[in-house]
Amino acid sequence: MQIRLGHSPDPDDAFMFWALDAGAVDTHGFAFEAVQEDIQTLNEWALEGRLDVTAISLATYPLVQDEYLLLPHGSSMGAGYGPVVVSRRALTLDELARTEIVVPGRNTTAFLVLGMALGAPFAWRALPFDRILDEVVSGRAEAGLVIHEAQLTYADEGLAKTLDLGEWWLLETGLPLPLGVNVVRRSLGDEVIEELSGVLRESIRCGLAHRDEAMAYAMKFGRGIEADLADRFVEMYVNELTEDLGGEGREAVAELLRRAEASGAYEAPVRVEFAP
Repeated sequence: MQIRLGHSPDPDDAFMFWALDAGAVDTHGFAFEAVQEDIQTLNEWALEGRLDVTAISLATYPLVQDEYLLLPHGSSMGAGYGPVVVSRRALTLDELARTEIVVPGRNTTAFLVLGMALGAPFAWRALPFDRILDEVVSGRAEAGLVIHEAQLTYADEGLAKTLDLGEWWLLETGLPLPLGVNVVRRSLGDEVIEELSGVLRESIRCGLAHRDEAMAYAMKFGRGIEADLADRFVEMYVNELTEDLGGEGREAVAELLRRAEASGAYEAPVRVEFAP
């Protein structure tokens, strides 16, 4: 059975699917067509139901919940760290609330959580994630919300941390911050989904057990990221919660979406439903 599988070119996403591409796991008859696109594109494609399995921002899931189920693995979670608001000097939260912030997209989980942290609507404009650091360094923006490897490199550009959303979320909830998730198309049916989910879980497990090989594969999609930086980023976001969310990970997903729904972020009630 052909499965179109979407993931971003970021090292943590690519790392999880090395075993499928390398034939290191039994695919149970599934033939995988990997589609690499940036996360904003994958979010948009999920709204159209284009792929069978795809990585998306958790903030996008309520918008596609009729079409997709959450998978209990493949998530990107940080315990006490996450997307960072940076500026040329550290701002107070009051100052930040009065400042236009450059963000990586309206449908990203980072944008959603920033709104929770500020507690009110805020001024923003969107830019591709890889242009945000330069926008702040140049002075064209006073503050920027950085994701991916920029979380590790902003200080090298002379920028200060104003707000770490992972730190804020941990203090608020005591939970890791769920950012990205993998979802599967409901129309595949329960039996197919359960078997497919098992194959995908085994791919992640195999990558963690053969880290060097999986990292070498991930670097093919690394967007020019230096190897040591990519390695640090994968270590942050591919962990035991990626292999299986378990109780803590599921609680974190449910709590974030509960708070988002309570804030009025979504028009329809949010249903948190996981595949087997």
